[in-house]
Amino acid sequence: MNTPAQVAENYLGTGKTKVSLSFGRMLALAILAGIYIALAGVGASCAAVTVESASLAKLVSGCLFPAGLTMVLLAGSELFTGNCLLVMPLAQKTITPAQMLRSWVVVYLGNFIGAMAVAWIASASHTFTLFGDWFAISVVSTAAAKCSLSFTDALLRGILCNLLVCLAVWISFAAKSVGGKIAGLYLPILLFVLCGYEHCVANMYYIPAGIFALADPAYAEALAGLNAASVTWAGLAANLIPVTLGNILGGAGLGLAYWYIYLKKPKA
Repeated sequence: MNTPAQVAENYLGTGKTKVSLSFGRMLALAILAGIYIALAGVGASCAAVTVESASLAKLVSGCLFPAGLTMVLLAGSELFTGNCLLVMPLAQKTITPAQMLRSWVVVYLGNFIGAMAVAWIASASHTFTLFGDWFAISVVSTAAAKCSLSFTDALLRGILCNLLVCLAVWISFAAKSVGGKIAGLYLPILLFVLCGYEHCVANMYYIPAGIFALADPAYAEALAGLNAASVTWAGLAANLIPVTLGNILGGAGLGLAYWYIYLKKPKA
């Protein structure tokens, strides 16, 4: 396996490659990442509603959600939260601030498009009617819980979430085999889901899925009586703003820590 110092050194080249992508390729790779994370969200929620115990359902969801990052890293795509580690080559001056910001903006947009597409298709195909409409109830309840978070709670949960996500990416880069990469990323992602931390790209699926379900008459009977007034496009924005800021702080903070430890040159 690669040592942490080797991972840090290798990421400088990885970061330079990421920011050098053409707009079209960067956007396409970002859309794919949004799709992969959203599909993991669909599968994790689908499995969770088959379990009666709420705590066990959370564990089941956490066990399946790492499939999203597995697809992102092994199939090849661009994920905004992982790309917060671009602060490392930025601090090393191998990329420029403009290159990093371009990557963040394009990848964020692409992730949003991909996640939204899956949310709409899952709702329109009536995937949420599985298990006697319990899936639909779970989707809207999840969205309502996320939209009801205070700014501070969403921000802090976003920080801890991307600390774990970027740590999962970092550990996967240490492995040289497919099995090692999957094993390395698995536990940090399980932890963030189990603890209820907030991931902006995952929320680009979870909240729109709730919005689309509420707008579809096919789910009206199942969702009657749910307190879902907060599940709106304004609620999505109110969640994504603090969660995205938190994700940047958590991921960039980890990246800067490892840059300082392994890459920063001591003064003569």
